[in-house]
Amino acid sequence: MGSVPALLRVPIFGASSFFPRSTGFARNTPRGAWAFDPAELGRPRKGTTMLPPHRAPFVAALAAAAALALSGCGAAVAGGSASPAAAPSAPASAASAPEASGPPATAGPSPVQASAPAAADLATYSFPDGHVSFKYPAGWRVELFTAGKSPFVGTATVYDAGGVKQATIYSGKIADGVTNPVTRTVFESAPVPGLQGQPAPQAQYAFYVDRVNDNAKYRMHLCAGAPIAGAEMALDGIIRTATGVLVADVEFIEKPFAGDDAAKTWLAGAEGQALKTLLLSISYR
Repeated sequence: MGSVPALLRVPIFGASSFFPRSTGFARNTPRGAWAFDPAELGRPRKGTTMLPPHRAPFVAALAAAAALALSGCGAAVAGGSASPAAAPSAPASAASAPEASGPPATAGPSPVQASAPAAADLATYSFPDGHVSFKYPAGWRVELFTAGKSPFVGTATVYDAGGVKQATIYSGKIADGVTNPVTRTVFESAPVPGLQGQPAPQAQYAFYVDRVNDNAKYRMHLCAGAPIAGAEMALDGIIRTATGVLVADVEFIEKPFAGDDAAKTWLAGAEGQALKTLLLSISYR
């Protein structure tokens, strides 16, 4: 390896306090190591403070470090890659990660557990006359507009937690509807259990889209009888009851979905399922 040069380089692995910058004994080199120059001893620099005369132990420690550095070239290379050398310790901790990965595996079902209360945490709303009732998410609210008290005529409007209008349920004596030719695609429909005893046709929950030319109208509501796909007439959604009529509709903005796939995705989500549950829970007694 040759003789020891006058300028010794010793890699520093810890804090820079081993060679304080304020002493003037050490300086930073372009390769990131600290260099010690014996000629610098005792020479004050601008803005530095001279240390007490305890340099002998310091020089001895430096010589010992230099001897270790000169004992083999491989040791000097290892010192130059101090940060990468610490990398194997990271995989060592990562190797213990499979043991720590056990708890995250148990945390996996937590989203399912979190969604279960949302489906089960329902409130019940009943119209003042006691005939019509339905269930809705407990975090939502219902506002009632009363048009008549005897016999009762009114509309319950359901708002979600953010104050967005989600559905309306009308109970009264009469209702008007209009119809026109459409081409229908039905996503799903099902009988409403709480309306089974009412006059035919049987009340059904339905989610579908009616198309007229290039215009698509998505609807989720109650209809009299199961909706039929294909060339049909638009449904008015009037359900006959023992004492009058019932109309229940989910409120959609104009063009709520980019297409049928987006509509199906929405139906499978939390909001779609909450509104489906609301319509299927409507009952009359």
